[in-house]
Amino acid sequence: MRTISPRAALRRAAGGFAAVGLLAAGSLALGTPAQAAGPELVIGGPAATALHPYPASGPPRKSTVGITVDNPSRNGEPGTFDGDFTVTLDLTGIAGIADAAFGETGGADCEVTGPTAVCRGHDLGPGLSALAELDLSAAEGSRIGGSGTIRATGKADGATFTAFSTEVVIGGPDLVMERLPLKQNLKPGETQPVPVTFTNNGTRAADGVLLTLMYTRGLDFIERYANCEYSEGEAGRGFPAGTTAHCSVPGTYEAGATYRLAVPLSLKATEHAFHDTFVYRIDEDVPGRGAHRSAASAGAGKGAALTLKEAATVRGVDLDPRDNQQETDFVTANSADFVAYGTRARGAAGETVAATIGFRNKGPAWVGHPRSGEPVATVDFTVPEGASVTGSPAACRGVTADGQYRESRSGAPRYVCDTPMAVRDGADFALRFRLRIDKVVTGASGAVTVRTPRLAESPKLPFDPKPGNNTALLVLNSDNGDGGSGSTASGGASGSGSAGPATAGGPTGGSGATSDGSTTSGAATGGSTTAGSTGGSLASTGTVALPVAAGAAVALAAGGVLYATARRRQRG
Repeated sequence: MRTISPRAALRRAAGGFAAVGLLAAGSLALGTPAQAAGPELVIGGPAATALHPYPASGPPRKSTVGITVDNPSRNGEPGTFDGDFTVTLDLTGIAGIADAAFGETGGADCEVTGPTAVCRGHDLGPGLSALAELDLSAAEGSRIGGSGTIRATGKADGATFTAFSTEVVIGGPDLVMERLPLKQNLKPGETQPVPVTFTNNGTRAADGVLLTLMYTRGLDFIERYANCEYSEGEAGRGFPAGTTAHCSVPGTYEAGATYRLAVPLSLKATEHAFHDTFVYRIDEDVPGRGAHRSAASAGAGKGAALTLKEAATVRGVDLDPRDNQQETDFVTANSADFVAYGTRARGAAGETVAATIGFRNKGPAWVGHPRSGEPVATVDFTVPEGASVTGSPAACRGVTADGQYRESRSGAPRYVCDTPMAVRDGADFALRFRLRIDKVVTGASGAVTVRTPRLAESPKLPFDPKPGNNTALLVLNSDNGDGGSGSTASGGASGSGSAGPATAGGPTGGSGATSDGSTTSGAATGGSTTAGSTGGSLASTGTVALPVAAGAAVALAAGGVLYATARRRQRG
């Protein structure tokens, strides 16, 4: 019996944008738990799964149904369920329709015995956990259009489970997005056509389609049309999507036919472009899929409202969702100027002062590592002589003077602070430290350097054309008032008393944990916030906050006409 550990419902595969495919593949069928004294555990999975018809020769193709268990927060406080539990799947509803077996992945011990499948597990952490993967294939003798239902129930001492069911259907549409030969090495302001094209390789027509387009900060589309909904922000797990457009196009898209946009979209590399990604995905547009669209839509173009035909059969399931999506990465000849800043602080021996250091991205490009998720840069801070750090941002770790591992975080002679995976143009990566003046050393200074995270390779930022402003100073008890210059100064911190909590903006500018266990909230949009202190005043700095905003969004032509460009004979 294995312990089930929480897993994110949206996993990044081949980069952060794989979440789009999972969102579009089908809605989660989660029931409403009844009120109970113990934890209320929710079994979930796809609302429906389509299977390839039983083949005339060779083995049948498998489709995987991921079964999950959600352990939600109780009274706002997530907790762990400690104990044994059992989840039972009733397979009688798919007898003669599909054959079932468990895959090798999953965190529970599962076994299929006749018309029943049982999974046993132990302990459930807070949040969504993967329970098991059930492999399904069409049963011999099944027919296209045949369908059945799998029902799941759970049991545990001290907890309740909600029931879950998923529909299984033989056959369906199989929308395949064609990969476009887009130019990937660009210059700011350069545009190119995007003639989105897809084919229905399935066994029945798709009743309306939903085209999903996602693109990062440095990309933009010239057009905006009435049958698209636009949202701006992240694409799950902190990935800066920039803009997402959901475009509904009604009509019947028959099996064996190929379709493309009547007028290609026009993709543009903006002045902020550097390393960017564009995702384009096609799905059948069905009732319920709109639940995955952003509630905070930036609006749509003007025009007549689009409607969807009511589905009479199981809709919204694709025979192979893995080929519905294509992605392209772009590299634009551009640069970003990261400018370090320091500050001045003054205090008597024994007093604690606050100081904010960091850097600003003067642009013009935004910089991100969406595929690897690695930090864009690192701020390297040397503590001035005569002082010791008593509070540091959550983004920082204390190291020895030569940059080696150090167990204790407080009192280190040097600190390294990694940025998130993306730094937007105009962002301010502000780091607030608390320093105790152990001994007054007039004009003691410490270097503040923004560099590459991989110091062993090269400290120079490869995208920054002005390395001379990558270093600034934090100066304590200066006599001549020139402290904190280096490249730019960010105001001073002086006075006595206990400084406020140290903070650092996270990937989304949310809460930042401090070294003393407290938390404070940063700005969510990269705007300015004032770093206050009981030990003196600090300049308004803000956080690195990285939800990406883009101006214009992509869309389809009003009325969104697609036309068949080629029709192939349907395969038997």
